[in-house]
Amino acid sequence: MPIINADSYRPSFLLRNGHVNTIYPYYFRKKHVHHYSRKRLRTPDGDFFDIDFLLGGHPKIAILLHGLEGSSDSQYINGLTKVLYSHGYDIAAVNFRSCSGELNLLPEMYHSGYTKDLPVILSNIENEYEDIVIAGFSLGGNVTMKFAGEQGGNIHSKIKAVVGVSVPCDLRAGSLQLKKWYNYPYEQMFLKTLLIKAKQKSILHPDLVPSTYLQKVKTLWDFDEYYTACLHQFSGAEDYYAQCNSKQFLHQIKIPALMINAKDDSFLPQESYPYEAAATNPFFNLMVPKFGGHVGFATPGQKTYWTEDKILTFFNAYTQSTNPKVGNQ
Repeated sequence: MPIINADSYRPSFLLRNGHVNTIYPYYFRKKHVHHYSRKRLRTPDGDFFDIDFLLGGHPKIAILLHGLEGSSDSQYINGLTKVLYSHGYDIAAVNFRSCSGELNLLPEMYHSGYTKDLPVILSNIENEYEDIVIAGFSLGGNVTMKFAGEQGGNIHSKIKAVVGVSVPCDLRAGSLQLKKWYNYPYEQMFLKTLLIKAKQKSILHPDLVPSTYLQKVKTLWDFDEYYTACLHQFSGAEDYYAQCNSKQFLHQIKIPALMINAKDDSFLPQESYPYEAAATNPFFNLMVPKFGGHVGFATPGQKTYWTEDKILTFFNAYTQSTNPKVGNQ
């Protein structure tokens, strides 16, 4: 049963509050200076997205996927980049469509199940590396797990392992969870930038995205009902959540996968702790530390965060090694 003990994360007293642990890295973590080289990838549908590469001639590369309204500049991407690069990984820090500072061309942008750009990334790097790994955070974690499950046994042979941190793998339940009063500040923070993009989309595509929808959006569920759905051809929020939650794909994963979801993550309902998948799929590993908040797991005073060490250990177990024992960490 690949449910991995996570008792090793023992934060200080203040960080045992999930909200404090969620907020602390955002405001107080010092960012590293990375000398990225940006590459714009053109997509088969006539659009684009940007990747920030950190290249050191390493034989393996980590694809990093950010969360809702994040980017390659998000503090959790910045920290993991430092750790993985210093241990022999080149980095491809992805900016989802419209997240690199420039609105993308098509009506669609990105969402929690938007896996269609990962093959574009792979086709651009597959000949340069021996091993590829993927790590996603929050929304990016759902994208990561959904992609691995969708691909199943047909996943690219160079992808050796995937990790998701703070993954809202049950999107419907997660959206309802974000409606709770204690998540209101987070929800409004996300909506602030999402609605700016939605307004721009309504100007560019008025027939598809009526500007009158803006007044109807009070929650992220509303945003998914009126914008995510119409921009990406879902019939509504319920249809979007049903098609794109990664939980339904976890049993199909056929490469080593690790999900780290803290028990005190205020974003995650009980449905986002997939114990059954971990119990039945030997490729899928689950860690549920008691503390950590949402994409928190802070360790002030140390060079790395707890999750970064776990991700590095997991990836190292399956890259440049022979016949690793799946599910045995």
